[in-house]
Amino acid sequence: MGRGRLCPLQENAQENAQKDAQENAIHTTRRPRSRAGPAARLLAWCALVAATAAVAVLLLALGEGGLLVSGAGVLGLVVCAAGLWWFVSRRGPVRLFGALVAVAAPVGVLVFFARSGLWLIAVISTLCWAAAAACGRAALHRARPPRSQRPVRARRPERAVLIMNPRSGGGKVGRFDLVRRAERLGARVILLDPSDPVDVGELAREAVGDGADLLGVAGGDGTQALVAAVAAEHGLPFLVISAGTRNHFAMDLGLDRADPARCLDALTDGEEMRIDLGDVAGRPFVNTVSFGVYADIVQSPEYRDDKAGTALKLMPDLLAREGARRLDARVDGTLLAGQQALLVSNNPYASPDELSGGGRRTVLDSGELGVIGIRVENAARAAELAVRGSQAPGLTVTTARRVEVTAGGPQTPAEEARIPVAVDGEALWLRTPVVCSVRPGALRVLLPRDRPGVPPSASPADWRKLLALACGSAEPTASGESPDRPL
Repeated sequence: MGRGRLCPLQENAQENAQKDAQENAIHTTRRPRSRAGPAARLLAWCALVAATAAVAVLLLALGEGGLLVSGAGVLGLVVCAAGLWWFVSRRGPVRLFGALVAVAAPVGVLVFFARSGLWLIAVISTLCWAAAAACGRAALHRARPPRSQRPVRARRPERAVLIMNPRSGGGKVGRFDLVRRAERLGARVILLDPSDPVDVGELAREAVGDGADLLGVAGGDGTQALVAAVAAEHGLPFLVISAGTRNHFAMDLGLDRADPARCLDALTDGEEMRIDLGDVAGRPFVNTVSFGVYADIVQSPEYRDDKAGTALKLMPDLLAREGARRLDARVDGTLLAGQQALLVSNNPYASPDELSGGGRRTVLDSGELGVIGIRVENAARAAELAVRGSQAPGLTVTTARRVEVTAGGPQTPAEEARIPVAVDGEALWLRTPVVCSVRPGALRVLLPRDRPGVPPSASPADWRKLLALACGSAEPTASGESPDRPL
C-alpha cells in the first residue's frame, strides 16, 4: 500500500484517536501528595508497638533463652541459604549435600525450639513480627497518594481487529470459544496459523491500513507487546485478552485471567487508561527485559519442555564457573558492575519477588523502569542476602528512566558484543550496549468496566517511613504505589 492520501476510514480512525487523546489528557493530573489520615497513623503506631513487643518478648525472656531464640533463628536462615546456594551452583555430591542442608536447617531449628522449651517464646515473637509487618504494609498503603489518573468511559469501537493465537495458553482461544464470541460482538478476528509463522506487527499495521479503530491480542505477552507498539504508533486503543500462559500483563491490568472471555466485555462496556510502554533496543516490551542468568537459560532449546531441569543443569556454569558472563549496567548514570542477573521492568514491581515469578506491578503509568540487579558469588553472599534482604550489597532494587547494559571480555570488546536477552519471555540476542527506556503514557488500553482489579501492594514495611508517618510527617511516594481504585 502506498503512502499517499489516507482513505476516509483511516482519517476517521485518526480523528477519533485525537479526540480520545484529548479526553484522556483532561483526566490526567499531577500525582497528588500523601493522603495519610488518622487510620494510616494509627496503623503505623500499631506496627511500631507490635515490633517493639516482639523485641521486648525476646529481651524479657533472656533468662529463659530469648537470646537463643534469636540466634537459632538467624543461624537456621544462614545455613538454609548456604545450602540453597550449593544446590543451585554445584553439581553431584555437593548439590545433594546442599539440598540436605537446606531442608535440615529449618527442621533443626524447630526441633531445637521444641526440645529446649523455647517454642512459646518463638511463637509469640513471630506473631508480633507478623502483626507489625501487616500493620506496616496497611499503613503505608493508606498513606500513598491516589492514582494520577482515572479510567474514562470509552466509546464502542466500530472496526475492532483482534489477533488470536490458537495455541497460546494451551489452546484457550478454542476452549473459551473466543473467536465466535468476538465476532458476535462485531470484531474482526485474525486467527494465526501455528504452522505458518507471520510477523504479527505487520498484520496489525495492515489492519490499521484497512481502517481498524482498535487492536487487540489473545496470546502471549511477547505478541501483546508487538501489537501494542503498533496501536501506540497510530494512537489506537489496545485490548488485552488473557489467553496466554501466565498472563503477567493482564494480571497487572487487573483483568480476569481465569476467564479470558470476560476481557471481550470491553468492546461493549469499556473504559480506557493510558499506560507506559517499555523499549529495549527499539523493540517494545510490556513486562520485563531479563539479562544474565535467566536470559542464558531461556536460550536453551530444552527450556520450553523442562524449565526446572534446564535451569538446574545450566546454573552451575552461569553462577560459579570461572569466566562466567557478568553484566555492567548504567542506571540513570549510576554504574552497577559485575551483575549476574539484571531485570528491567516496564514500571517497578511492588517487591523483588519478580525474581521468583511472584511479583506484581500496582501501577503501569509511573513513567519509570523498575531495576533489580543480583550479584551473589558464594554461599556467604547468599546467606547475607537471606538475612539482610534488599539491604544486602548483592541486591539492588531501584527505578530509572534509562538503563544501558554492557558486557564484554578480553576477546570481545563491549561495543561489539552480543548478549542473550529475554524480552517478555522471548529469547533474543542483542548487540551491546543494550538501551532500555520507557515511553510514558504511550499506550491506550481498553479495559472492561467490570474486572477483578489490582490488589493492594504487599511491599515490605519501611520502618523509617512508618516512624515518620506515626509522627505525622510521612509522605510515601515510592514507585509501585497502589491505586485508590484498581486499574
